[in-house]
Amino acid sequence: MTATAFSSLALSPAMLANLESLGYAQMTPIQAQSLPVMLKGMDLIAQAKTGSGKTAAFGIGLLAPLNPRYFGCQALVLCPTRELADQVAKELRRLARGEDNIKILTLCGGVPFGPQIGSLEHGAQIIVGTPGRVQQHLAKGTLKLDGLNTLVLDEADRMLDMGFYDSIAEIIGQTPERRQTLLFSATYPAGIKQLSATFMRNPQQVKVEALHDDSQIEQRFYEIAPEERMDAVVKLLNCYRPTSCVAFCFTKQQCQEVVDHLTAKGISAAALHGDLEQRDRDQVLAMFANRSLSVLVATDVAARGLDIDALDMVINVELARDSEIHIHRVGRTGRAGEKGLAMSLVAPAEGHRAQAIESLQKSPLNWHPLSSLKHQGGAPLQPLMMTLCIGAGRKDKLRPGDILGALTGEGGIPGAQVGKIAIFDFQAYVAVERSLAVQALKCLSEGKIKGRSLRVRTL
Repeated sequence: MTATAFSSLALSPAMLANLESLGYAQMTPIQAQSLPVMLKGMDLIAQAKTGSGKTAAFGIGLLAPLNPRYFGCQALVLCPTRELADQVAKELRRLARGEDNIKILTLCGGVPFGPQIGSLEHGAQIIVGTPGRVQQHLAKGTLKLDGLNTLVLDEADRMLDMGFYDSIAEIIGQTPERRQTLLFSATYPAGIKQLSATFMRNPQQVKVEALHDDSQIEQRFYEIAPEERMDAVVKLLNCYRPTSCVAFCFTKQQCQEVVDHLTAKGISAAALHGDLEQRDRDQVLAMFANRSLSVLVATDVAARGLDIDALDMVINVELARDSEIHIHRVGRTGRAGEKGLAMSLVAPAEGHRAQAIESLQKSPLNWHPLSSLKHQGGAPLQPLMMTLCIGAGRKDKLRPGDILGALTGEGGIPGAQVGKIAIFDFQAYVAVERSLAVQALKCLSEGKIKGRSLRVRTL
């Protein structure tokens, strides 16, 4: 039995059987280092990036001591964003399949408060939420944490960046002294040291090397004059023509400038930053995930917890001020065995940031002249898919099958030409191949979905 087999851990037969059915054969490095510590009930600080298997690590850890017969909150996971909370809850539900009757509930802002109170009254052993909304429920007395065993702070560095220190401290103040605290973070800033010193008992520390495999991700650096920055982004896109690309900016204003510049050149782009309403954020993310938006221009905070598979390229419109954040940005491409490209634009004033990245990576940076970028010809970068927005959602009992049925049945559109379907509380998004968008819009607008006429528009 190897040290990286899940069977080397003291887990229940049901959990081991479920892990096997999920295809989890070997532990990832973060799981192998952190699970033995967690299963002993000790506090833990784990430094690991998104995509390292950390959710499954703390998921297995918090499910082990759970009592399925007690319907109070026994584990609380705090996340920086609603997207990440949804993702974590989804993974925990898969991990809990082998256990009987484990209820997992998300409590996030941006959605109505009332239905959450109703769900809490029915009880849930695991709560996944954002600090602000969890705090509101504690203040109203609709959430009680007196039976809590395990507290997880996921992407703790991001929560601190977003100004949640006081909220987290207040939430922890309402949990039992005898709890296990697990803190996961990609970087280790001063605020994390302060959190752990104040709220953790003799935490064990594990760190998984977060550097990327050069064979998976090719990094290129281009020196530019500050006034060339916007045109350089266009040159990169016209040369490499990625299907999906995230361009990282430093400020919301820079995001908007890049989007305006790209749109003016006929390139499909949209911004993702902290000032977007939840509804607009959902829409941008749905369009990017379903391949009907080529370039997502984002700030670091807004892009945290994004789970985008098969991202062809990352562009650092400006280098990150922290070299560990650079590693994090770059790690969003080249996942799941695919090759990825990471392009960085560096103005002379950012030279010291490039040096910091070089010393962290312990290898020279791969510099190229901007003049080496050749326009590949063809029309401006436009996505293969187009998104239709439907004016009904989960609260109207709309399911993906209803939309697919309406398109492929009445509409006669082949299922292979329908892309991802995303359903939110009050609206739904479906991607169809661009050439069929007019036909799909006509079919959904004039026909009925689930027996009802609904408002549909193309985005």
